Amino acid sequence: MLFDRSRLRIEPLAERTHDLGREAVRELTDTGCENGDLAAVADRIHSARQRGSSVVLMLGAHVLRDGVQRYVIDWMERNLVTCVAMNGAGVIHDYELALIGATTESVARYISEGQFGLWRETGVINDIVTSAARAGLGMGEAVGRAIEEGRLPHRDISVLAAGVRTGTPVTAHVGIGYDIVFQHPNCDGGAYGATSYRDFLRFAHTIESLEGGVLMNFGSSVMAPEVYLKALAMARNVAKQEGRKIAHLTTLVCDLQDLPADYHHEPVRGSAAYYFRPWKTMLVRTVADGGESFYVRGRHAETIPQLWSALSRLTAAQPTATNKDGAR
Repeated sequence: MLFDRSRLRIEPLAERTHDLGREAVRELTDTGCENGDLAAVADRIHSARQRGSSVVLMLGAHVLRDGVQRYVIDWMERNLVTCVAMNGAGVIHDYELALIGATTESVARYISEGQFGLWRETGVINDIVTSAARAGLGMGEAVGRAIEEGRLPHRDISVLAAGVRTGTPVTAHVGIGYDIVFQHPNCDGGAYGATSYRDFLRFAHTIESLEGGVLMNFGSSVMAPEVYLKALAMARNVAKQEGRKIAHLTTLVCDLQDLPADYHHEPVRGSAAYYFRPWKTMLVRTVADGGESFYVRGRHAETIPQLWSALSRLTAAQPTATNKDGAR
């Protein structure tokens, strides 16, 4: 027997109490950069874009909830980031903010009422994804188009819409059942599989240009390290056949975990720290053949503005770089 979704009561977003509004989205502000590691990564990004290497930004959904969208969008507009990857929750927050200028609900309240996630307008994402699967589009591009071309009222703070405007790939990596849209009667799991897998292949193509580039992970403990690991394996497999290497790269992880000063060695197998995937995957294993890694502990509302400030000073009056494939 399967759950009969036709029995669900779907309420309008106007009935939901929102925990976050667009007033939480920060204006671009030069905060300076007190963290030496962030300043070093800014230098690596600047150098990577000058040589045409990829600079990839992977985000957990809390990055958007910390209100740093304008910093990310500015990087995209200036071609300093060549791909943005987010999870399904990031897509939902981005879409809701673009649509109504608010997002996020109290899980404690609405799960008690049996209403958590069951909001009509949010379910429109399912229709977008279903249409995207038929059209052969990736999920990130499709939702970005719906926001930008649909002229949603708050599209100026949408990372997905910025991807459409700037031509920067914004990829969405979902897990079936993870996100509130999967609760809705109009959800087509096959469409999510097709569109998110297309995004994965687009992401993997970006990783092919990561030699001399930078890979950043802000706040994703599972999606980012796992998607990156598989894409890098694919890219290195092909590079090896072609007599190339993808080894000299920089990784940055920004999170709230307490890591020891010597995080360039793997934690002990079996310890709790061993299961913090960004550490062993992004800070150790994938840079072991000539790369370097940085870990910065802090809130995204602090680390991203600092990195933006350092990078803005480096790139002042610099010409716009191009990707290796000639795209902006």
